[in-house]
Amino acid sequence: MNNWLRTNKVAMWLLTVLRVYIGLKWIEGGWGKLTGGGFDATGFLQGALAQAGGDHPAVQPLWANFLEHFAIPNVGLFNVLVPIGEFAVGLGLILGTFTTFAALMGMVMNFAFLFSGTVSTNPYLILAEIFIVVAAMNAGKIGLDRWVIPYLRAHVWGRKNNKQDAESAPGSRAKATA
Repeated sequence: MNNWLRTNKVAMWLLTVLRVYIGLKWIEGGWGKLTGGGFDATGFLQGALAQAGGDHPAVQPLWANFLEHFAIPNVGLFNVLVPIGEFAVGLGLILGTFTTFAALMGMVMNFAFLFSGTVSTNPYLILAEIFIVVAAMNAGKIGLDRWVIPYLRAHVWGRKNNKQDAESAPGSRAKATA
């Protein structure tokens, strides 16, 4: 299954549809917060902290400590990071730019929402994002990653392609016979 997700053209098209759909969900959430007249996470964070008590807490103590001692005192930071992060994840997934990283950051936010006691669509999005992360480059081939990643490999990271990397690796046959 792993190889199929990473190399198959049918998988590439299915991942593109999935990626764009998830991207639309993220961009919709981020755009609503960016243009909705001032997003404030205070109520959400305090509500999550309130779920940390009782016989069956929805928010576990470690996360409650994080909320109480870091997130709530720095709510201004979260008021900026959450909407921009949601919008950026959506944009990355829709355009297919840094696709794996965008899906990974989406998963981080989904888990943060889950840890805060909000189930909603988060588990479904995490499952879909796992497929995108596992598929790696195949998930972004129908997107800007097709050009961005090879450009970065050649001009920023100093590598031509994966085949050349393998040939120049220590102990490779190609290097030994050259």
